[in-house]
Amino acid sequence: MDFKKIETFVFKQYGIDLSAYKSKQLTRRIESFMNRAGATNEDDFILKLKTDPNLSKRFLDHLTINVSEFFRNKDLFMDLEKKIKELLNPDKKILKIWSAACSNGAEPYTLAIIMDRLTPNKRHQIIATDIDKTILEVAIKGVYKPQDVRNVDKEILDKYFTIEGDNYIVKDTIKNRVTFKHHDLILDKYETGFDLIVCRNVVIYFTQEVKNQIYKKFYEAMNPGGLLFVGATESIYNYRELGFEKASTFIYRKPGGV
Repeated sequence: MDFKKIETFVFKQYGIDLSAYKSKQLTRRIESFMNRAGATNEDDFILKLKTDPNLSKRFLDHLTINVSEFFRNKDLFMDLEKKIKELLNPDKKILKIWSAACSNGAEPYTLAIIMDRLTPNKRHQIIATDIDKTILEVAIKGVYKPQDVRNVDKEILDKYFTIEGDNYIVKDTIKNRVTFKHHDLILDKYETGFDLIVCRNVVIYFTQEVKNQIYKKFYEAMNPGGLLFVGATESIYNYRELGFEKASTFIYRKPGGV
């Protein structure tokens, strides 16, 4: 496969830099999709993507790996909640939180639920971003299927969701706590002043060089004492070199703060 031709097209068409991804893994994913699409070669595949909007959307979803659910790895979120409590001292503090590569919105809404339970009378700033504009539209709607909420306790479901048929709809009290924005972790600038950054099950697909670049930019975007929460398969083995200290198994802290 002429991967360079696909890479050039994807960057021009979707604004995604495939050179940041692990090449062997990504090549297998693209070849598999090409075969399912019935493409005979790269030129044929690119033509199909240009002329079939539905195929183009499915390919973008395939590239951006939109998989998420509420309280994914529930025990890790319980650990995160304990660390957030520490950030809330003194209890007047309003936190600035970033859910990076938020996919369908389950993660930032999970964070909003946690914050509402910890500080029901406070409105923390929760920003959720993703590279895929289509999945952001899904996130803003806040409508989910049973498999998306399988880790959610009944008490939380009853309080924060409206159930209509097979759909679980996030209530406006939680929706209104999250601001969704389009953002590319590789190409775009980062906001600053974050007390908590959550980026899970995303950087595993990137090269080590790009991972380090992202972690360094996260570090610069965080307040002293801020936390970085990563996925259950994404331990940062060189966290000291990047300036972090370990707060828990999958939680890293920027030194400093009160």
